[in-house]
Amino acid sequence: MPEAYIIDAVRTPVGRRGGGLAAVHSADLGAHAIKALVERTGVDPEAVDDVVFGCVDAIGSQAGDIARTAWLAAGLPEGVPGTTVDRQCGSSQQAVHFAAQGVMSGTQDLVVAGGVQNMSAIPISAAMTTGQEFGFSDPFSGSKGWLERYGDQEISQFRSAQMIADKWEIGREEMEEFALESHRRAVAAIDAGYFAGEIAPLEGVEVDEGPRRTADRDKMRSLPPLTEGGSVTAAVASQISDASAALLIASEAAVKDHDLTPRARIHHLSVRGDDPVFMLTAPIPATRWALEKTGMSLDDIDLVEINEAFAPIVLSWKRELDADMSKVNVNGGAIALGHPLGATGARLMTTLLNEMERRDARYGLQTMCEGGGQANVTILERL
Repeated sequence: MPEAYIIDAVRTPVGRRGGGLAAVHSADLGAHAIKALVERTGVDPEAVDDVVFGCVDAIGSQAGDIARTAWLAAGLPEGVPGTTVDRQCGSSQQAVHFAAQGVMSGTQDLVVAGGVQNMSAIPISAAMTTGQEFGFSDPFSGSKGWLERYGDQEISQFRSAQMIADKWEIGREEMEEFALESHRRAVAAIDAGYFAGEIAPLEGVEVDEGPRRTADRDKMRSLPPLTEGGSVTAAVASQISDASAALLIASEAAVKDHDLTPRARIHHLSVRGDDPVFMLTAPIPATRWALEKTGMSLDDIDLVEINEAFAPIVLSWKRELDADMSKVNVNGGAIALGHPLGATGARLMTTLLNEMERRDARYGLQTMCEGGGQANVTILERL
């Protein structure tokens, strides 16, 4: 089978809600990462076959196929198309998968993949709440098939996170310590300049705005739970954020024809589903599936990026996979750095690629939970 290579990856800083990127139009936010990618690689933009971008809540500034709009807003050729992907939080990881699959199929040679999200401008679940105007309180009520299978129970990420904490007996203290460590690692990475090479500054913002140097346990203990009687609080949840990220995926022919230097090879890609009520547990079976398909074990993986949507997601995955946390989210995760929904998968992959190079690592694995009880897994091999 033909190979798919990552030529380069670049991202904006991750802006906090209401922060330095809040006023940037979503198309311009996405365009910034795309333009930086084209400039860094020196690739002829006319040679790009497609632009695949992840985005959730595609309304307002994110409506109308943001992949296409962002490419045009970057001033790039009108002849290059674009398509927008919504696999919820995994949208831009799936965008990379679709790009790689296009290359591996032999039907495409150069694809820009990534994602964008301005959560300050378009709040989380805005597409869902907009549906209320048309008589839909949520995506599930009124579906006979859904009700017959799952009933009318609440489907929400807050409930799911608490269900996971309860099932795996993950206490509040353990979750808060995990969150603190995420902030510690992220601050240390910023201070060491580890993210500098992957960030294209925008609007005067040069570093990620989310990590808190003053994060402390006393403040965390004072926060109320997200569900009545629960233990999961905002302190152990990912931050609402604004960002974009983009990667250039190329075939072997494109590498030769355009004199490109690959940074990594897509060793494996897959996606699996799990219980949609628990919603956020799919990284567990998805990781097992990926390791089985490749004949690998976690011992073969040098670095892991798993999205910290909520602390119990990562901690339950850790228990089930018996993961060595010294090589998981080594520079912090979404609890500290933020989770700009449709952009997070590409942001994680950009950071993973750079850290693999810094550590001279061979294999890196990325996974993340997604709405509907799904999870993507990508394994990279550094070249």
